Amino acid sequence: MNYPALIEAQSLVQVGDIAGAEHALATLAETQGDQALVAALDEFPAKDLLAIIREYDSSKESLVNLLVTPEQFAQAVVLEKRYKDLTHEQLRGMINSVIFREGADAAEFLYEIAEVEGGYDSLADYLQERTQMVEHFYRYATFDLYEYGDENKTQAIDDDLLSLTRDTETRASATDRANVEDHDWMEVTYILRYELPEIFREVLMKLRARYQVYLRNLQNDEFAEGLVADATEEDEDDVGAPKKNTDGGDDDDEESAL
Repeated sequence: MNYPALIEAQSLVQVGDIAGAEHALATLAETQGDQALVAALDEFPAKDLLAIIREYDSSKESLVNLLVTPEQFAQAVVLEKRYKDLTHEQLRGMINSVIFREGADAAEFLYEIAEVEGGYDSLADYLQERTQMVEHFYRYATFDLYEYGDENKTQAIDDDLLSLTRDTETRASATDRANVEDHDWMEVTYILRYELPEIFREVLMKLRARYQVYLRNLQNDEFAEGLVADATEEDEDDVGAPKKNTDGGDDDDEESAL
C-alpha cells in the first residue's frame, strides 16, 4: 500500500474501530483529493472495505459510500454472506446507500455485482424476502399481488424466462419507473427486469429454487407436527382407557368375597 492512510484504516478495521477507519480514508480524500481515495481503494482489501460500507448511517453521508466505484463495491458486497445475517437487512441497506447515491447509475452497480463470483446469490439475498412480489412483477408488471398488469406491456404468462431480452423490455417507460422509485427493492427489481433482463432471469431462477426449498421445508415441518399431534392423542386415549386386570384374578369373585 502506497498510502499510509490505508494502512491506518486497515489496522483500525482489524481492531473494530470502523468509524476511525472511515475517518482515515476521508482524511486521505481531503488532503489529496477524491481521486486519490478512489485509486487507494483499489489497494484496500475488499473485506475491510465491506466492514466500512456496511456500517452505513442514513442520517449522515459517508465519503467512502459516495466515492466507491461499482467494481470496488461489487468485490466487497459479495462478501456480505460471511456475516451470516439471515434477514439480509444490512445487505439491503448497504446496497441502497451506494447504488442510489446522487449521480450514480444503479444499473451499472447491479451489473458489476452480477459479474463477480457469488454476485447472483447476493442479489437473490437482497430480494429474497420479496420473492412472491418479484415473481408477480415479472408476470404482471405490478407489485400488487391482487392486481394484474396491462397485457400490452407485459409478456405472456409463462415460465419461460429465456424470452427475457433487451428488445422485449424496451416497452418500459420512465413514467413506469417513477411509480416504483423507492430507492429500495422495488426500484432494484424494476431495473433488473427492464434494464438487465439477463441478470434478472438468473436471479429469479435462484429465488424460485429457494422458494421451493422453503415450501418443502414448511410441508415437512407441518407433517412432523402432525405426527407429534397424533402420537399425543394416542397417549391421551391410552390414559383414559380402562385398564385390564392382569393379576389373574376374577373381578366378580373379588366383589362377592367382599
